[in-house]
Amino acid sequence: MSNTDKQEEAAAQPTRQPMPRKKRIALVAVAALLVAGGAAYTVMSGREVSTDDAYTDGRAITIAPHVAGYVAELDVNDNQFVHKGQVLIRVECTDYVATREHARGALEAAQGQLAAAQADLSLAKVTYPAKYAAAQATLASERADLFKAESEYQRQHGIPKEATTSHDIDFATADRNAAQSDVAQAQAQARIAQPVQLNIEEAQARVEQLQGQVKLAQGDLEQAKLNVGWCNVTAPQDGWITKRGVEKGDYVQTGQQIFAIVSPQVWITANFKETQLAHMHPGQRVTIDVDAYPDLRLKGHVDSIQDGSGGRFTAFPAENATGNFVKIVQRVPVKILIDSGLNPNQPLPLNLSVEPTVELK
Repeated sequence: MSNTDKQEEAAAQPTRQPMPRKKRIALVAVAALLVAGGAAYTVMSGREVSTDDAYTDGRAITIAPHVAGYVAELDVNDNQFVHKGQVLIRVECTDYVATREHARGALEAAQGQLAAAQADLSLAKVTYPAKYAAAQATLASERADLFKAESEYQRQHGIPKEATTSHDIDFATADRNAAQSDVAQAQAQARIAQPVQLNIEEAQARVEQLQGQVKLAQGDLEQAKLNVGWCNVTAPQDGWITKRGVEKGDYVQTGQQIFAIVSPQVWITANFKETQLAHMHPGQRVTIDVDAYPDLRLKGHVDSIQDGSGGRFTAFPAENATGNFVKIVQRVPVKILIDSGLNPNQPLPLNLSVEPTVELK
């Protein structure tokens, strides 16, 4: 091929144009971003852990009446928000009011008996010593009369018969016998009046017995008052009424669950694998995705890590020391508190599936 032919063939081929400057810069920037993203993923992949074994959690308080009876009023509805101290239901309390009044009457009667016994005790402290002193004085007087009668008896029997008469002798004998009888009676009365302290202690014991009855009656009255007050079932804290299982006119038993109150505070319980806990500790930031609300992005932090795996607290914990052992990766509940992102107009029910991601910094 001649030089002329080569020149003609080269002229026939299209001329290759160089790549524009802007396009080259864009390609370089994209490549740099890909490299940086890959590097960031490589670095961050070991600094974040997440799990889909997580759910919203909170406190659900069981509400049950203290007293049994028919529901006279029902002041709440399903999913209603209530405040602490608000009356939820009213149990018919006519019987409890009657019991309270009966207990009040029994207390007043016991207090009256106690007042009478206390008066008797005060009187006993005066009368029993006085009675004993009077019995001693009577005994002394009767002994003096016996001495005179005995002297006369001896005199009548000691003198010659000509100097006295049969009538005087018989009279002296009768006086001596009567005086002896009076002394014996006075001695008996003195013995009866002698245990002064025992008689006072008996009156004191009666007072103490009635004091116990007054306390018992007071306890019955206080219990009756409590029963009347418990006819109004009130909310122990703020929250939403859930699982209402009672209607007006129903008969409720003591301790029967009628509904629950779910408190406003909601947190996340995340069951992380034990292999994910090496660098996890309270205070780390958490991003939370909620399955029910894909557009809701919650922010929180790790509050605490349960001191034991979930399997340890089941009804039938595993017995690893028996049979053939198969190692299973355990999961440990982690409590995560929500710091921001909640929508006050959007409920976040308990036990919703979520996916938290913990930044292991």
